[in-house]
Amino acid sequence: MPLVLAGVVGAVGCTAVPAPEAPAPGPRAEVTVPTNAAPRALPPGSFTTAGEPTQGGWLRGTAPVGTVQLALDGKPVPLGANGSFLIAFDRDAGPVATLVATRNDGSRVTQPLQVSKRAWRIEHINAPRRPGGATEDFMAIRQPELDAIAAARAEDTGAQGWRQKFVWPVKARISGLFGSQRIYRGEPGAYHSGIDLAPGAGATYVSPADGVVVLAVQGYSLEGNLLIIDHGMGLNSAFLHSQTLLVKKGDRVTQGQPIGLVGMSGRATGPHLHWSLKWQDARLDPLLFTGPQD
Repeated sequence: MPLVLAGVVGAVGCTAVPAPEAPAPGPRAEVTVPTNAAPRALPPGSFTTAGEPTQGGWLRGTAPVGTVQLALDGKPVPLGANGSFLIAFDRDAGPVATLVATRNDGSRVTQPLQVSKRAWRIEHINAPRRPGGATEDFMAIRQPELDAIAAARAEDTGAQGWRQKFVWPVKARISGLFGSQRIYRGEPGAYHSGIDLAPGAGATYVSPADGVVVLAVQGYSLEGNLLIIDHGMGLNSAFLHSQTLLVKKGDRVTQGQPIGLVGMSGRATGPHLHWSLKWQDARLDPLLFTGPQD
């Protein structure tokens, strides 16, 4: 047994006395943590959105607090920091789209969106549509090009240009509008998938927003010298018919940075820049990202 020294008042020395026994420990209390506890319910949530909810248009927004999955008409939508997101509507989108947020407590928040219809420039041609389609020899060349374009558009580089207000690649006469279409004796042709700008051969064009170059190729059968830039969250720009490309695949570009020279490579009847925008599978109107030219 250990000893302690206890002093006695007035004494010349100290006397050793035994230390008291420590009490025996009692039984340890066990704490049981349930492993199947239901997550705490979140308060009611809502979406915030702003943009151009129309055919060929877009919306940026923030999902309700706790959102772990987001879908537009059943298709997954990427989520950014703090629940931020981008969605867009094809040229032929219907009048209503539905956003659904699934939250970490299992609840869902549903938001119907009204998508306004637009009056496209339609030209009726009193002549039959040109017969025939792509030949086998042409498709042997074209299919690898289409595959490369699809793979580039599917790349996710983490670019953040989708958050910016876009600028014009080049300010010039608009020679072709997005969505315009010819009808040949009741049979519709393909609509124009972008906007055409005609500043003259050799004019420099710039990146409309920050991004990463995911395709930079020369001599494609239709597009000629083709450049595709990923702006992030499924949004990308394509620039067709260039005379010269000033950037290469993998380059990070900033808004306003020169990226090419206008030309007439590929299938083009004159020098112009064809600029198209896509979000996932939806084709979009660049005018709704930039606003009118000053």
